[in-house]
Amino acid sequence: MLRIGRQRVRTCGGMSRRELLRVGGLSVAGLTLSDLLRIQAQASESTPAKSVILLWLWGGPSHLETYDPKPAAPLEYRGPYAPIATSVPGLPFCELLPQLATRADRLAVLRSLHHSSNDHGIAGTISLTGSAEGAVSLGGQTLPGRLQPTHGSIVSRILGDDASRAAFVALGGKLHQGKKAIAGETAGILGTQYDAFRLDYDPETGVKAPSLDLLDGLSASGIDDRRRLRDRLESMAERLHASGAMERLDRNYRQAFSLLTTPEARNVYELSRESEALRRRYGRFRFGECCLLARRMVEAGVRFVQVNWSSHVESEEDTGDGGWDMHDRYFQIFQTRHAWMFDQAASALLDDLAERGLLEETIVVAIGEFGRTPKINDKAGRDHWNQCYSGWLAGGGIRPGAVVGTSDRFAELPASRPVTPADLFATVHRQLGIGAAELTELGLTPQGEAIEELL
Repeated sequence: MLRIGRQRVRTCGGMSRRELLRVGGLSVAGLTLSDLLRIQAQASESTPAKSVILLWLWGGPSHLETYDPKPAAPLEYRGPYAPIATSVPGLPFCELLPQLATRADRLAVLRSLHHSSNDHGIAGTISLTGSAEGAVSLGGQTLPGRLQPTHGSIVSRILGDDASRAAFVALGGKLHQGKKAIAGETAGILGTQYDAFRLDYDPETGVKAPSLDLLDGLSASGIDDRRRLRDRLESMAERLHASGAMERLDRNYRQAFSLLTTPEARNVYELSRESEALRRRYGRFRFGECCLLARRMVEAGVRFVQVNWSSHVESEEDTGDGGWDMHDRYFQIFQTRHAWMFDQAASALLDDLAERGLLEETIVVAIGEFGRTPKINDKAGRDHWNQCYSGWLAGGGIRPGAVVGTSDRFAELPASRPVTPADLFATVHRQLGIGAAELTELGLTPQGEAIEELL
């Protein structure tokens, strides 16, 4: 993005007609067309971020048990855990996140996130698109307005430079509560070709690819027999290339085949190529393995990877698949499973990206759709709370060690600098070189304002 005063113009993918018409005016200031093109090239090269990894904590983590503890609040608010010091003075974390605490100087923490709904379906759409338009509540009501594309689809549409390779990958199943899927995970008006290419990873069986259901006679279950699957895919790919049929396949078909039939792509998802020591650092559990897979994907050029902690909002104890929506037995479940798994995997991801020189060009975002009620309920749990919650970003030129916003003494409302999920992702887009010009050219309404304190 090129900034002239407060005016920004597009610097990636050429100039619009409107920008060309401005060149005559620029010459008055002594800038020729060649000068403008040179400045644009330099600005494009300086775009700090190339990729995004979104750690999507479906169900809603509590801000009090993560990055905004309130030790001075009454017991019914503060909970049983103590705060610990981090590598950023004056920024305590919950004691159950010791590894992230030592890496806080790599993070930019938001303590004043808020939005308009405590319904999982609507809140999920707000976070994943920046808008509540077209959101569907868990009761089935559809909000007015046109559903906006999910952030990964926008990045794929604008920055995806190879139709045969997925630019937006989601690791995990479609988000839902029970059998009620949410809106906001699709590309919307951008077209289905910019929907996420969906994969998952099972520590026992490896990669699962629902997109393979598109291929005649081949289902995701066939991936269990890795050798037989590879032989069959290679044979099928040879026949398709020989017949010219590959050229007639749509983008999703081509991406599915490319991902599983080319040696280079297969290498990306074969975690066995990583050392056992590194895999243990991430954790030999699903979320840890998916974080490692996300690193391998951005290293291979994927622009946006969304790592879903779970598909269902509920914990396993409530017939879910391990989500963060714990209305009862919260502290027991959080301490036994969620806290240490997230702490270990997210910390390993940050370290691994930094050690490989990738953190400078990869933005990592960790958020849920909302937080939890500051006051503990009568079931020893916390309920939905959208009025104030926390999250963090790291890498990609985001200012490390920054803390944006504060909450009040009970963590119920923002006390200063309230920000929204739309603001968060406007910041991410800006670091990728995506601004209002790119969005409006696609018929999209820009959502939110970049958070200047993070840049």
